Amino acid sequence: MAYKAPVRDLTFVLNEVLEIDRYSNQPGFSELSSELVGQILEEGAKFAEEVIAPLNRTGDLEGCKWDDGKVTGPTGWKEAYQQMVEAGWPSLTCDPEFGGQGLPTIVGMAFGQFTAAASPAFSMYPGLTHGCYEGLHANGSDEQKAMYLPKLASGEWGGTMNLTEPQCGTDLGLIRTKAVPNADGSYSITGQKIWISSGEHDFTDNIIHLVLARIEGAPAGIKGISLFVVPKFLVNEDGSLGERNGVQCAGLEHKMGIHGNATCVMSYEGAKGWLVGTENKGMAAMFVMMNEARLGTGLQGLAIGTAAYQAAAEFAKDRLQGRSLTGPKNPDGPADPIVVHPDVRRMLLEAKAIVEGGQAFILWTALQADLQRSEDEAVSTKARDYMGLITPVLKAYLTDRGFHAASLAMQVHGGSGYTEHFPASQYLRDARITMIYEGANGIQALDLVGRKLPANGGRAIMTWFGEIDAFVAEHGGEGPQKPFIDGLADAKKKLQEATMWLMQNGMQNPDNAGAASTDYLHIFGLTALAYMWAQMALAAQKAIDGGSDDPFYAHKIATGRYFVERMLPDAGAHLAKLKTGADVLMTLPAEAF
Repeated sequence: MAYKAPVRDLTFVLNEVLEIDRYSNQPGFSELSSELVGQILEEGAKFAEEVIAPLNRTGDLEGCKWDDGKVTGPTGWKEAYQQMVEAGWPSLTCDPEFGGQGLPTIVGMAFGQFTAAASPAFSMYPGLTHGCYEGLHANGSDEQKAMYLPKLASGEWGGTMNLTEPQCGTDLGLIRTKAVPNADGSYSITGQKIWISSGEHDFTDNIIHLVLARIEGAPAGIKGISLFVVPKFLVNEDGSLGERNGVQCAGLEHKMGIHGNATCVMSYEGAKGWLVGTENKGMAAMFVMMNEARLGTGLQGLAIGTAAYQAAAEFAKDRLQGRSLTGPKNPDGPADPIVVHPDVRRMLLEAKAIVEGGQAFILWTALQADLQRSEDEAVSTKARDYMGLITPVLKAYLTDRGFHAASLAMQVHGGSGYTEHFPASQYLRDARITMIYEGANGIQALDLVGRKLPANGGRAIMTWFGEIDAFVAEHGGEGPQKPFIDGLADAKKKLQEATMWLMQNGMQNPDNAGAASTDYLHIFGLTALAYMWAQMALAAQKAIDGGSDDPFYAHKIATGRYFVERMLPDAGAHLAKLKTGADVLMTLPAEAF
């Protein structure tokens, strides 16, 4: 099947739900209009559908090839990447000072949903580059910004983040890569990094690596880590490329999915690097890039679910098997299409409700990222609080549900989905990594309950509760919106109850917080999607009440009803499990497993 970018779904959220025209007084929005956003997304959809999507299968079958340190991408990928650069897509949200177009994050996240669905592996090359750009933009010196940012913004150079080593993944305090000062102010970087996405390829003339390392004599653990910029080719003062640096790709990982992205083992042997920011403050600097990557990973997981759902819906309307329980719906054919069967409808609606709710959640969160730059201190503080609180939820919940949507899509395909003749298998394999990298989902849940909830005395979660309460109070009562408002109010109540349980039980026994964390995150995710669906239902009903006979709005409300009636009740089960505490998990001795 051919992927179709969900332009209408996203423009509906941007224009009719979030009403982005209202933010013209905020930084980055002054020259933006709903009409311009529509034009950008239409063109972005064409690029994703016509240039990127046809390469997805090729990337899966061919993968990348390593030969003596050199990596080549799948057939046609280099050319497609160059088309993307020439069209200006990588610079969409970058700073105009460095050649960017200066558009808000929300526009980039909308376009990113198209590219990640068209080919998640391909989208990682510009995605990692943008993360590198953001890391240097936030922490680099003026000289480093001038040297690297223009070509990272344009995509002419690639970028990476180098954290993981063979002996450490989540626990980065165990890093061994060392940095030795040189007389000229640079450092010699030596060590090995693994699982480095886009670490080596033939798409760009240079690749700029951001590398975590430990300066000799630095404190042990996380407090002694610094961040360095290490280019593949050294850059001369005039911006031209100099000699090859001491960094090589020592090999490629053989993976379950995302075969088209080069996942590299990187070897640093006295490579020349320059300190980014302050000594021993590397983790704080790298978190700019890591948080960007976590949002991008949530987007990627959801986007794969979107593409998988589209394939399943098309298959269900074409595949003839059995007859409808209420009588033939295709009487002139040998059987009915499987879309007539209630259980197939269940799977399709579940996936549809996930992806459409998730699309809105991504754009709502992107808006908060933009509002962080507001000159109104109250607005910027609230947005920053929300970004800290919401990032682990968006990453973990949407990747989990995106994978679930891909699994449902495979089930709709039946035996065909388990073969390589249909795309369901690739979608399932590609989606699985999103639950692991950029911080496994269990780590995101621990981050949520251990750091984000208590931050600033719980200010963010209390603001979130207050916003939902105000929304419910404004829109409650009778009418078509009632099931959505009631569902949201009930989910928020369960989330608040879970929060109180954590406050009462988590501090006296930290294992209680750890045992509850994943269920808590899922209650939070369900509440967030309930909030998105309530807003979408109100906007859709407003259009209907205004005289629109476009079936899009009725379909949106019907999909939301499925979420409220068949998915939102899961919050109650998560709350019940959460309250069982840690005893049932921690009773067995390790040798019993």
